[in-house]
Amino acid sequence: MTQTSENVTWLTQEAYNQLKAELEYLSGPARTEIAAKIAAAREEGDLRENGGYHAAKEEQGKQELRVRQLTQLLENAKVGEAPAAEGVVAPGMVVTIAFDGDEDDTLTFLLASREYASSDIETYSPQSPLGTGVNGKKVGEDAEYELPNGKKAMVRILKAEPYQG
Repeated sequence: MTQTSENVTWLTQEAYNQLKAELEYLSGPARTEIAAKIAAAREEGDLRENGGYHAAKEEQGKQELRVRQLTQLLENAKVGEAPAAEGVVAPGMVVTIAFDGDEDDTLTFLLASREYASSDIETYSPQSPLGTGVNGKKVGEDAEYELPNGKKAMVRILKAEPYQG
């Protein structure tokens, strides 16, 4: 997945299909299920002290938020391969970095948003400190980013290749 400045999100066909299926489930059967839970809890009596009712309403709120997120993401999605130049770090690229110039201390990760995270490879958001630091850099260049403690760290870009997922 790649996000460009025009707010377009590039998705592989597989990622698009997975997100679309999740949206269809949450918009259809899941809404029916949560409505039934709320109705059943409502019949139990006093709503002020009804933990089941409040839990179901909270679950409904989270579900509706995810529906809105998926709807927005899919409205701005382009299916296909992102226009990425190999050797330049950009969202949708698999990046290998060396910490403080130490070629033995490396990390390889996918620069992409959370919706595209998988168990196959570690994923860093382009908005994360490391993602912001390396984005736009070329292989061989150094990048600086801020650590959680406020200090700065340097990494060297070793590889940047399009994700083949």
